[in-house]
Amino acid sequence: MNTRTPREAAIHQRLEKTFAPLRCQLEDESAAHAGHAGAASGGGHYRLLIISTLFEGQNRVKRHRLVYDCLRDMMHAEIHALAITALAPSEAPHE
Repeated sequence: MNTRTPREAAIHQRLEKTFAPLRCQLEDESAAHAGHAGAASGGGHYRLLIISTLFEGQNRVKRHRLVYDCLRDMMHAEIHALAITALAPSEAPHE
């Protein structure tokens, strides 16, 4: 059962297309920010865990830039805040 909102589906689609991630977990934390000035704009608060081979050899700042570039036109409109954990497969915990 897929319970993604259209906004979450759009975010996932872009991330999948750009990074071909081994794992992509997006959590909507907007409810925890109700009443916050940014929440009034309608933009969501999200936490992202993404694991992709494209992050191998990249530092954390470069990885975050890549994610922000992918979602650039959604930032500050559909997305108000995005907490990113971007890992290379070699750094990912084995489950």
